[in-house]
Amino acid sequence: MIKKWMWFVIAMVISFLPGIFGVFFTPHGDSNLWYNGLVKSGLTPPGWVFSVAWTILYILLGVALYLIIRAARKNIDKMRAYIFFGAQLVLNGLWSYMFFGAHLPGFALVTLLVLFTVSVWMARVFDGIDKWAGYLVIPYILWMMFAFYLNAYIALMN
Repeated sequence: MIKKWMWFVIAMVISFLPGIFGVFFTPHGDSNLWYNGLVKSGLTPPGWVFSVAWTILYILLGVALYLIIRAARKNIDKMRAYIFFGAQLVLNGLWSYMFFGAHLPGFALVTLLVLFTVSVWMARVFDGIDKWAGYLVIPYILWMMFAFYLNAYIALMN
């Protein structure tokens, strides 16, 4: 039997997978000429803000997933939660590839819209299993709204 702390570690590792994947495509410093050459919104924060924000968001998602894993609910409810969580993981990673890897901000914007929709549904399913798990997804959804604005600005202005 896996101990509680091990489930917590597993949930954290899983929640950070899109970030680990995204590192392969995300610009670092002045090394990415494409990203640095884009016309960006005046509200675009410095690069370090993204690192801090995503670290916090992945931790919150990891804790939310852990709460779902530990919840005493029917398997069908938890299976739906895992499916939505898995879908948002894939879409999150896909966005990084579409935007930074393939340099397709328009397609990235569509991906982000689907990711946002899936994440709202994930929050609803999580909320039905564990209220705190549902609440922990809200900052992620709010950040995606801001990311949508930033991505849309780039897609329209470049």
